Amino acid sequence: MLGRSRAREIVLQLLYRDDMNDESSEVLDRQFLHGRLLGNQRLAVFAEALLQGVRQRREHLDRMLGTSAANWSIQRMAVTDRNILRMATWEIRYGDTPERVAINEAIELAKRYGDGDSPRFVNGVLDRLIRTPHVRQSLDNLVESETPESPSLDNG
Repeated sequence: MLGRSRAREIVLQLLYRDDMNDESSEVLDRQFLHGRLLGNQRLAVFAEALLQGVRQRREHLDRMLGTSAANWSIQRMAVTDRNILRMATWEIRYGDTPERVAINEAIELAKRYGDGDSPRFVNGVLDRLIRTPHVRQSLDNLVESETPESPSLDNG
């Protein structure tokens, strides 16, 4: 499995580590990504953009997820689930991945790394994120009000 799915898996590992330990090193993260992606530059660019995008917009993504996760605060979510949701939300709002692809990829990660309820939970939160008009409107308002620059994805 050497594709965007693998890149997402590796980014998930780094985001999980971020949640468990505040220390990170861009140099070591880059080495980790490139090593795990066997030097595939195209995938490394995607993975780095995803990782940096989630890190830079984490607070914003958490507000988005709090809006779409009925009765769940981001702190109550399992570490794996919340990071899968952060990644998928970033891809949906800022990346070049079609919504349904981002959701399907998130569900697959949840099946592999979450518990038995994770795939259904992730699907429900993301589906609500893209389908519910008042949630969608509040997300659009959040996006318009934010200031940080998003890392761009190189389609090459």
